[in-house]
Amino acid sequence: MSNEKVQVAIAILHQNDQFLMQLRDNIPTILYPGYWALFGGHIESGETPEIAVKREILEEIGYDFSEFTPFACYWDDKIIRHVFHAPLLVGLEQLVLNEGWDMGLLTSKDIHQGNCYSKNAGEIRPLGPMHQRIMLDFIDSQ
Repeated sequence: MSNEKVQVAIAILHQNDQFLMQLRDNIPTILYPGYWALFGGHIESGETPEIAVKREILEEIGYDFSEFTPFACYWDDKIIRHVFHAPLLVGLEQLVLNEGWDMGLLTSKDIHQGNCYSKNAGEIRPLGPMHQRIMLDFIDSQ
């Protein structure tokens, strides 16, 4: 019987001291429904984390960037998160949100507070706790 953890590749995309985050769909069956989180997703069979993060970012927001830098690896009982970072070199208007409820550039203050307003949701929504921890670690490392 396999107890293999799910592996995901996620990206911290940064621009002018702000960080692109996705407001996850408000679907009760997904992890962190209606929370702000990082873009990314499952690593498919035969994929490296480096390939997966590029594919996921292209699929989710249409951003085609070639140089994602490894940041860290976070794991718990169920998931191994391979975290990468890269500059966001285009404006939000050039991205296409193909997955999620909203996206936005969050400030360090938003991330420290643990929440941010979403225009699409029409309310302040929380950050996923693990995603907030990853972002705070990243901000502290800079």
